[in-house]
Amino acid sequence: MDQDQLNSRRGFLKKATVAGAVSVAIPNIISSVYANTQAKKVSLSQGGTVLFQGDSITDAGRNRDNTKYNDSNSLGSGYALLAASSLLHSHPEKDLKVFNKGISGNKVFQLAERWETDCLDLQPHVLSILIGVNDFWHTLTNNYKGTIETYRNDLIALLERTKEKLPDVQLIIGEPFAVKGIRAVDDSWYPAFDEYRAAAREIAGRFNAVFIPYQSIFDKAQKEAPGVYWTHDGVHPSLAGAELMAQAWLKAVR
Repeated sequence: MDQDQLNSRRGFLKKATVAGAVSVAIPNIISSVYANTQAKKVSLSQGGTVLFQGDSITDAGRNRDNTKYNDSNSLGSGYALLAASSLLHSHPEKDLKVFNKGISGNKVFQLAERWETDCLDLQPHVLSILIGVNDFWHTLTNNYKGTIETYRNDLIALLERTKEKLPDVQLIIGEPFAVKGIRAVDDSWYPAFDEYRAAAREIAGRFNAVFIPYQSIFDKAQKEAPGVYWTHDGVHPSLAGAELMAQAWLKAVR
């Protein structure tokens, strides 16, 4: 074996070791974060509809012209696809219908503008919403004038509207998250962005929603591998980050 082959083999073994360690670590990361939280979960109904909503993290390049459920093309390539795949694999007897209607760049008011078609008309039994990073980020980059109060009021109004039309819907609220020091996320985000995270948690409690503490999960994950392993730009997850999110989401399901 020449030196190049030896170096290549060493590189492969190093990567395999890291990947193996991370695959073992993910369940431990998630379990440790959830350990001190209330064990609230949503239940799956026979023939029920599960809807993922949000921004680009949820969108993940899905084909928006494809309106099918349980379809990899319409579910994108992110955590929604991974969570849906596991959900459908684990519960074939439930005959679930899983949709992804996330749209890149969305803020809460943009969800509200399309809510009738992209949520209420689908009559989900489980509604999962991850929204908020753009409500803050775009104040730095896109001249958006919204504030933390805008975010809070818009999200409360959206959920009140949802519960009025779908009183039995079970809610999952994902925490907006960011990984500091990677490309888009720097000191200018803080402490203001933390207020959006806190608002999401507060609103989840107000509406009896399951809350997924994504920030704590990504913070703990960085003890196993550096931030760039989990997210390319501090906001959008890598493949490993998407799996981390999917596994955290599945913990919310009974």
